[in-house]
Amino acid sequence: FIQGAQLQAHIDATLGSGNLREAVRLPPGEDINEWLAVNTVDFFNQVNILYDTLTEFCTPSNCPTMTAGSKYEYRWADGVNIKKPIEVSAPKYVEYLMDWIESQLDEEKIFPQRLGAPFPPNFQDVVKTIFKRLFRVYAHIYHSHFQKIVSLKEEAHLNTCFKHFVLFTCEFRLIDKGELAPLHDLVESIL
Repeated sequence: FIQGAQLQAHIDATLGSGNLREAVRLPPGEDINEWLAVNTVDFFNQVNILYDTLTEFCTPSNCPTMTAGSKYEYRWADGVNIKKPIEVSAPKYVEYLMDWIESQLDEEKIFPQRLGAPFPPNFQDVVKTIFKRLFRVYAHIYHSHFQKIVSLKEEAHLNTCFKHFVLFTCEFRLIDKGELAPLHDLVESIL
């Protein structure tokens, strides 16, 4: 997994430069799927850490449904255990989501760990689904918990993570414009 480590070093070096637009670009000569894989793991970890700071505030009683403002509600389905989308609390949705993403990342046939092992033909579709769902966590955080983020003095970190996320998803067209609607103005200000 040397390549993964080298890509990670590239990410860390370019992120440190503060130029997020440069940091998201595919490095010359790199495999697009390798780049998507390494970054998917990174963004998954970032969103997980950000959301973890809110678990005492994002409770089933405070957030009985997974929403992003009054117009957007997200229901959970994984296509395997839960085929028909169900309404769940925001913390339950995030728990289902993180478990589901982790199972995708751990699945050798989807995210191969061996250097040179082939990525499946549907790899980019899986990545798009992961990013679409991670966006929903950001949308929920911004709509339901931004004041708490401010009081915890985490808004600069949240905004930087989200900006990096948006630039990456736009660079590789991972999320349809319509899905970004709950944070349209914020996304537009980043782009």
